[in-house]
Amino acid sequence: MKPRPGTSSGPAAPAAGPPDAVPVGPLWRRAVLRAALIPLIVLAPLTTLAPSGDHRFNIYWHGGLYRTDPLGIVTGTIDVLPTYLRLGNFRPLGRMVEGVIDLGVYLLTDLLHLPANIALRLVTCAAAMLLSVVAVVFVECVVARRRVFAGPPSRLAAVLPFAVGGCCVAAGDTTVFILFGALYLTTAALVLGLAAAFARLVRTGEFRLGWRRAAAAALAGAAIACFNELAALAVPLLTVTVLARARWVSGLDRRRTWTGPAARAVAACWLGFLPIFLTVRVIIAGYCRAGDCYKGSDVVLGPGALAAFPLRLGAWLPPLGWARAADGAGARWPVGVLPLLALAALGLLVWHAARDLPRLGIPDRGQLLGGAVVAVTLLALGAALASLNADVQRFAGLGRWGQGWRDSGVTAVAGGLLLALGAVALTARRRRPYRALTWVLVLLAVVGAGTVAANRTYSDRVARRQMSLLDNRIALEMAGFDRTAAGDERRCALLHDAYTLFADNEPTRTRYAESLDVGARDIAGVPFCRSAG
Repeated sequence: MKPRPGTSSGPAAPAAGPPDAVPVGPLWRRAVLRAALIPLIVLAPLTTLAPSGDHRFNIYWHGGLYRTDPLGIVTGTIDVLPTYLRLGNFRPLGRMVEGVIDLGVYLLTDLLHLPANIALRLVTCAAAMLLSVVAVVFVECVVARRRVFAGPPSRLAAVLPFAVGGCCVAAGDTTVFILFGALYLTTAALVLGLAAAFARLVRTGEFRLGWRRAAAAALAGAAIACFNELAALAVPLLTVTVLARARWVSGLDRRRTWTGPAARAVAACWLGFLPIFLTVRVIIAGYCRAGDCYKGSDVVLGPGALAAFPLRLGAWLPPLGWARAADGAGARWPVGVLPLLALAALGLLVWHAARDLPRLGIPDRGQLLGGAVVAVTLLALGAALASLNADVQRFAGLGRWGQGWRDSGVTAVAGGLLLALGAVALTARRRRPYRALTWVLVLLAVVGAGTVAANRTYSDRVARRQMSLLDNRIALEMAGFDRTAAGDERRCALLHDAYTLFADNEPTRTRYAESLDVGARDIAGVPFCRSAG
């Protein structure tokens, strides 16, 4: 049954005693702790992976330029805005966040003498931990009927981190857990966080929206339009989240669902978003008419997008990602110590979660339905965005099911939420629901250990590449910069290796030389290679 309008009940009644008798603080702290630790365990095999893509250059370039002038991130982004717009993308706020992330990685290298590859992967792990925690808060904001932290979290908060953790697979070089991980995982957290904030505007009692809230909603929409392509998912997601929560979780009638203060706040967000987004897309369409824009953000409509859509809908499934991580590994799939240690750590967290299950809220039918609508919407939005990309369409043409891309963080949460909803719904009416749900957690922990094995396979496979060896050696030299003639000789040899490896790619050769020189001059006051040029 739907709750009556005006009710103030929590996500569900706990197993015993009135809601106020449950010590909710420790329950929430333990739920957040599990959500943070699980991605860290699963992504641990990737912490020594070499920088890839633009990170090979941007860490040293942005770090060297902005360490003593952090405000230069803002002015520098504005200066290059017309250039990037002509290349087909408009993401000034996202580019500023990317600059801040690169600067943070560089500071870890400079202050702690961590090689850039390790610093980069640690920051990516931190972003994955943030996404997992925000995902838990997001789902509770969707299903809770009273103030979120006033009552215990629901059983979804116990299951979701394990489900999401198993999806954190290094499913190829383009997955978000490898390429631009910190940026796009943080963006995914922003998408969920904004939807959670709007969800809490849905109240069973009326409240006045006010011009301040309306202006804030419009400003949020404008900021999303200036962030990046993935952030644009926030506006349709928060729209569906507000409507689903109002109709099925809070039990509002159709009139109050579509015309209430929360719905008007959503309309204000669209009013802030659409003018900027549509104007920019028209400008980009004019620049990219010849098809020579940056493929990472270019939109390609047609049969290829339709063919790619089902691929993206299922790409979050861990076994498909495992196949992409182990692509070409054959019999070298590891079953060694690391996956077993990960299974032990995840098993400890399963025990940790199982103790809390009797005191967690039990979502009812309306709450589960509202959560399912939101999860399906999030999955469809992420898949649709990815399927419009030319590279993703090429993956679909090659039959590369499970290949990761920038949407992988979003679809991992969406798929994990669907798994959590299904597990909670199927175990709720069993004779021993806590025991049944504990076995689900055990199964998800085993999947997580399989993901650790897949990530280890990917890391071992990539580490043997000549480019990875080169970039890791450069990271070591920059972390422990040797100003002696011997150090200069080693660095010149590395630059020569880069020139040789990319003999047919002059832009890459130039970027290596310029970015490493900027970083070296900032760290040590000398060129990366004194005899270069």
